[in-house]
Amino acid sequence: MQLGFIGVGGMAQAIIKGLIAADAVTPSDIIVHSAHKEHYQAFASSTGVRMADSNAEVVQDSDFVVLAVTPNIAPEVLKETRDELNQGPKVLISIVAGLSLQTMEELAGYEMPILRTLPNVNVAIDAGMTALAVNENLTGAKLADAKGLFDAIGSTTVLPEADFSTFSALAGSSPAYIYFFIDALSRAGVKHGLNKKEATRIAAAVTEGSAKMVLQSDKIPFDLIDQVSSPGGSTVAGLLAMEEAGFMTAVVKGIDATIKRDQE
Repeated sequence: MQLGFIGVGGMAQAIIKGLIAADAVTPSDIIVHSAHKEHYQAFASSTGVRMADSNAEVVQDSDFVVLAVTPNIAPEVLKETRDELNQGPKVLISIVAGLSLQTMEELAGYEMPILRTLPNVNVAIDAGMTALAVNENLTGAKLADAKGLFDAIGSTTVLPEADFSTFSALAGSSPAYIYFFIDALSRAGVKHGLNKKEATRIAAAVTEGSAKMVLQSDKIPFDLIDQVSSPGGSTVAGLLAMEEAGFMTAVVKGIDATIKRDQE
């Protein structure tokens, strides 16, 4: 499998590093190009991936082409590489926010097998969460191989494109909110005598373990809360204080604001 990247920004780099770390591909399987040569040269040098001199060369030498440019230039890139994309059995994979399957078909060709994805930054450590939407041309082994790339670097979910904004808030932006929560926990620990490094390590480890518990349990989170909460105990007192301060409402309002901005 030859995997080409047009654009080598932060998310593309995270995907590439995750795939290599997961042994899903080797560096020699990957070819990259972007508008800033000094940028992708440095990345290629540090990772061992191959470099191309043009977007067309990336497409020509790849089985799967990952479009990883900014939304404003994506249409131009697809028009520029349309002929190469339609030469041979290639699959177009997009990580471009807001670029619909229909728009990509119009620009790249209606026969093009296309996978639209929305990964989050945790793909860099093979713990990502990626939304997938496919057009009717992507089926069978090609679909399995394309999806398998993202399965190798975390979890995936197939969603209607209409739900991508909600997914973006829950999975794309939420790492920042979870970091915020972990930092708040650690600062509370500092308030009560722990040093910041140790408090952060404790908070992060407990967050990771609690997330695994939710994923591995057949119970809903509120049932798991009940398992930790003794009648009249300190956990209940803390939960009531958080809710009095508007914890759940604040989280929902944050997601609402994220979705609203994404749809503007």
